[in-house]
Amino acid sequence: VIVIVGIMAAVAIPRYTSLTGDAQQASVSGIAGALASASAMNYALRTGMGTTKGAAVVNCTDIGTALQGGLPTDYTITSAAIAADATVACVLTGPGPKTATFSGQGVL
Repeated sequence: VIVIVGIMAAVAIPRYTSLTGDAQQASVSGIAGALASASAMNYALRTGMGTTKGAAVVNCTDIGTALQGGLPTDYTITSAAIAADATVACVLTGPGPKTATFSGQGVL
């Protein structure tokens, strides 16, 4: 019985480790998708409704404030300048450390 349990543990532990990394990557990718959506919605609000709606975005890090509830803890956005009406690939780093890219749109 002990040998069988040992064999099962030897097979299960590497799979569990792989699943943890996959879950962390999926989480980072999901947050990156939410940031891309928040950036697009903020751009539409800011350009369509006037400068009193939404937030000015001149750096990738500004997009975290456009996300409802803010950027979750343990996640960081790499700083990169974004010109007005330009789109830049921004990098999100999360636990693991896993990374994902998302599109950030600059708006004044």
